Amino acid sequence: MTIPSRHQQAGLPDDQVIEMYRYMLLTRKLDERMSLLNRAGKIPFFLSCQGQEAAQVGAAFAFEIGKDYACPYYRDLAFVHVFGMTSRDSMLNVFAKAEDPNSGGRQMPGHFGCRKHNIMSASSPVGTQIPHAVGIALGGKLEGKDMVVYVSFGEGTSNQGDFHEGANFAGVHKLPVIFFCENNQYAISVPLHKQLGCESVAMRAQGYGFPGVKVDGNDPIAVYQVVKEAVDRGRRGEGATLIEALMYRINPHSSDDDDRQYRSQDEVAAARSKDPVRMFRLYLEEVGLWNEHKEQALLSELTHEVNDATDYAEKAPFPEPESTLKYVYGN
Repeated sequence: MTIPSRHQQAGLPDDQVIEMYRYMLLTRKLDERMSLLNRAGKIPFFLSCQGQEAAQVGAAFAFEIGKDYACPYYRDLAFVHVFGMTSRDSMLNVFAKAEDPNSGGRQMPGHFGCRKHNIMSASSPVGTQIPHAVGIALGGKLEGKDMVVYVSFGEGTSNQGDFHEGANFAGVHKLPVIFFCENNQYAISVPLHKQLGCESVAMRAQGYGFPGVKVDGNDPIAVYQVVKEAVDRGRRGEGATLIEALMYRINPHSSDDDDRQYRSQDEVAAARSKDPVRMFRLYLEEVGLWNEHKEQALLSELTHEVNDATDYAEKAPFPEPESTLKYVYGN
């Protein structure tokens, strides 16, 4: 008897895990291109998500696209692509062009938001998306909608009032919210051991009356499983779940950050040796779904996609200066 592969046991067919890998690799290639554009002086700023692609893609696949809602944080590039954003959308965002669907070129990169994809527009203060997500879930519950809300944040944000207020409200009202903490070990320059007085972020769920789960954020299949269970709980009316996905932020906090001031390069190199994108490719090869020929074909396809997005965004017009005041003052 043939023993099912891990992804089959998790309820993921072969074509879906291949699609998961495509999203992970696409995000990595977009991230690398953005880094080059920043160094060339063509874009002023960006926030890398290298090392966090597996968790984001694994989580996103557990939701029903078009039905559920997302309140992502600024590093969720892979997640928003699964939810419907395109490579052109992402490049328009970092180039701050008028066609940028997130903010029309008004906000710096990472302020994701797209109404047609059920992605809520983010605010600049860190963590404010959490009570907003809880409000969306309350509205959906009052209207009898079959929907679950995803909200993500770093472990540093879990120390702020927005998280605790949102979690408490969701616990009291049994709201279908998935609190997804992407624990990448650093709140800008502050290491994890200086952030928490408890053993983990997941433990904090106990105080609000719903489950808290830790998962390996480098394993998209494991992340998918725990998020899918949480989503199913939410749909059944059983309330929220806090998920802490453990991972490592490979690049500096932002393009303006020098991470050599607060962590060793040996530490970063050790994390790179466990790169989740590469590790997932190895898994697909082990189960017979991937090989070098397929890898090269996908790389060629993604290179074309990223080049097209870059060229399109670079040539696109900037917003009219007058549009800065749109939606700020009455006519």
